[in-house]
Amino acid sequence: MSNDTTAARAFSSDNAAGASPEMVEAVVRAAAGPASPYGSDSITAGVRGRLSEIFERDVDLLIVSTGSAANALSLAALTPPWGSVLCHRDSHINNDECGAPEFYTAGAKVVPLGGDDAKIDADELRAAVRNKTGDVHSVQPSVVSLTQATETGSVYSLDELRTLGSVIKEPGLRFHMDGARFAGAVAALDATPAELTWRAGVDLLSFGATKNGTMTAEAIVVFDRSLTPELGFRAKRAGQLASKMRFHAAQLDAYLTDDLWLRNATHANAMAARLQDGLKAIPEVDLLGAAEANILFCRLPQEVTQGLLSDGYAFYHDRWAPGVARFVTSFATDPRAIDDLLRDIRRHAA
Repeated sequence: MSNDTTAARAFSSDNAAGASPEMVEAVVRAAAGPASPYGSDSITAGVRGRLSEIFERDVDLLIVSTGSAANALSLAALTPPWGSVLCHRDSHINNDECGAPEFYTAGAKVVPLGGDDAKIDADELRAAVRNKTGDVHSVQPSVVSLTQATETGSVYSLDELRTLGSVIKEPGLRFHMDGARFAGAVAALDATPAELTWRAGVDLLSFGATKNGTMTAEAIVVFDRSLTPELGFRAKRAGQLASKMRFHAAQLDAYLTDDLWLRNATHANAMAARLQDGLKAIPEVDLLGAAEANILFCRLPQEVTQGLLSDGYAFYHDRWAPGVARFVTSFATDPRAIDDLLRDIRRHAA
C-alpha cells in the first residue's frame, strides 16, 4: 500500500496527521543564525504577544513539547499534594497520561465525575467541590479540569462553561482547561477565545497545537500570572525548558499567523460533519452522539469493521464497547478520503 493510500485511510487519531507546511518553513527560518536560548528569543516573545491579542489580555506563556506535560505541570501548579483534581471520567488526564498528573502533583488524587457526552455534570460537580472540605482524613477539592473539545468530540457551550466556572470559583477552587483540541471548540462555537477561557474563570489553559498542525509544540497559557514563577521552575525541573526553544516557538508563531490554527480546525470539523452526514444515510450504522468537533463515534456491524480493516483503514474499534468505532478527522483530511470511506462502509454493509 502506498503512503498516499495509507494517509487517506488514517482515521485513528489526529496525531497521525503530518504537519502543516508552514511549520516546516518556520523551523527552517528559525535555524538561520544564533538566538538567545531557553525561551528568551524574539520568536517566543512574539508568540506571547500574539496570544495576548487572541485572548484579549496580557498572558504568560510556557512552551512545552507534549500535551501531557502541559496538563500535568498546570495541575501541579494548581493543586497541593493533599488536593484532588476533579475531572470527567472520560478525560485524558484520567485515562491516558500514565499517572503523570499524580506524579507531578506529588500525589494529588484524580477524582472522576460523570456527565453525558464526556462533559462534567454541573450538579455532580456542585457536590464534589464541597465533598469533605476541611476533613483532615480526606483529600481536599482543589482544581477542576475540563476538556474542550471533549474526548468524544462534544463541545462545552459558553453557557455551560459559565455555569461550571461559577460552581468552581464560588468555593475558591482553581480552573484548568485541557485544550488539546481547543481550536476545534473555538471553530465550532460563536464565542471568542477569551469568553471560552478566562472570562469563564479559567486560570490555566493547556493550549493544544500538535493535533492541529504543529510538529512538537504545545503551550500553557497563563491567565493568572501569579502562577508563572512556579510554573517556570516546574517546567525546568520536568525537563520541559528547551534550550533551543525558538524551534518550538517558530511552530506556534506559524500556527497563529493568519489564523492558521482556526482554518485548520475548521477544516477538521467540516470533515467530521461530512462523515456524519454520510453515515446518517446508511441504515446499518448507528451514530452515537453528535460530532461537534473532529471526533465521531458510531456503532458498526462486525462485518463492516472487519471489511474496513481488511481494506487498510486505521481507526479505533471495540475499545469502548463491542461494535463501537471512533473516527477522527484532521486538518489534513481530504474530502475525497471521507467519500471513499463512506463508499466502503456502504459496500461492506450491503
